[in-house]
Amino acid sequence: MPSEDDVVVPSDTRQGPHSIFETREKWAIVSLVSLGMLFSPLSANIYFPAIPTLDVAFNKSTELINLTVTLFMVFQGILLALSCVGLALIPTSAYWLLLLLRCLQAFGSASTISLGAGVVGDISTRAERGGFFGVSTLGSLALGPSVGPVLGAVLADKLGWRAIFWFLCIGSAFCALVLVLFLPETLRAIVGNGSISGPHPFLHSPLVPVFGNKQRSRRPALAEASSLTAKPRVPATKFRNPMKLLLIPEIFLALLAGGVAYALACVVLTAISTLFKADYIFLTEPTLGLCFLAWGFGSLFSTVITGKMLDWGYQRMRRRHPGSQDDFPIEKARLHLVPCFIVLFVSCCIGYGWCMDRRTNIGGPLLFLFIISYLSTAIMNSLQTLMLDLMPTQASSVIACNNLVRCGLGAVLVSVIEPMFDALGLGWAHIVVGGLCLLITMPAVWVLIRFGPKLRVRAGLRREADESN
Repeated sequence: MPSEDDVVVPSDTRQGPHSIFETREKWAIVSLVSLGMLFSPLSANIYFPAIPTLDVAFNKSTELINLTVTLFMVFQGILLALSCVGLALIPTSAYWLLLLLRCLQAFGSASTISLGAGVVGDISTRAERGGFFGVSTLGSLALGPSVGPVLGAVLADKLGWRAIFWFLCIGSAFCALVLVLFLPETLRAIVGNGSISGPHPFLHSPLVPVFGNKQRSRRPALAEASSLTAKPRVPATKFRNPMKLLLIPEIFLALLAGGVAYALACVVLTAISTLFKADYIFLTEPTLGLCFLAWGFGSLFSTVITGKMLDWGYQRMRRRHPGSQDDFPIEKARLHLVPCFIVLFVSCCIGYGWCMDRRTNIGGPLLFLFIISYLSTAIMNSLQTLMLDLMPTQASSVIACNNLVRCGLGAVLVSVIEPMFDALGLGWAHIVVGGLCLLITMPAVWVLIRFGPKLRVRAGLRREADESN
């Protein structure tokens, strides 16, 4: 597997720091990235409290309305803003158009997650990557699931469900403007460690350059060289098919474990509005939206705490193994707590299912939602950080594959969960899906921890053999 040292950068920056951005600038860049990543989950979660309302407006069953959630997850990609306008204008007689535009809306929101992961991979080293990646997912894993449902509930209650999509249209346009103004180019094949402007300075620089200026001013020779060269020579990069990442055993196992855990979390999250509305009839649309805060706060705490734990685990393992990167057990450093997280995660999902089945006091399910959200975020962030460690030069491709796998598995499970609820009941249905999650994720994580270094050595030997031929 390539390491940070394998990244192709211009020769004049190879002897410099990994990134010219100072620590506070890195945190600011990661915060901008998190803002961009917010709109993928926000587009999905802002919609959940309105599902009971859409049941009535479109005169369709909850299962059919949930199909729009499934299709959203399957077709994540491009066209967010335009689809939001269309959704805001859609007539209630056109249910088919609701399905179509939800697919198109997903297109515009998913790519930000892949791009955000690429930025984190560009500016961070292994020692600091856990914390940066955790903060970068604040928007996608914490704020989106918590703020989205509250906003959706308030907008649907006060202004009607169409206001949800007008809000997304305006918000995504504002976010795009902020990123164009301030977010710098970080792709190392173009700007190296950030100290050069790239072959097309206008395209590879933000409109308001506020990051890295102090470091550049300390390197006048480089600045002069860049100004004398119209097009700095950047090594050509060969296109890599991201789907080939699925053939790498470690990446495949990490994608499988994370995807299955995400699918189970999606089942819990997607059904909140319909289950709580049916079991706790005193909930109004705004108070139903507030129930999602339990999920959001769990993710919020997890993104911060897990990031620090990942950095601490890496540094502790590095002190025990001060040798080269090749034989360093990065899998154990990143995943040593994940088996415990998985067992607790599945147990809490089952406990939540039985609480909803028995219609216990609302405090019980809300507590379980907080814990489930915390643990699912910890599992996914640990696995995703490991994948970025293994493939630092293909961070965006790795997360794109991650989106494909987890959204595909999530879509399948969400599409069948309503019939499972009807056939088995809430408690037994959660036992079935929880047991399936445990049977898949635990062996995958165990193989990664136990045999990960050996798999990497074999992959390296195969790669060398292919290159020699």
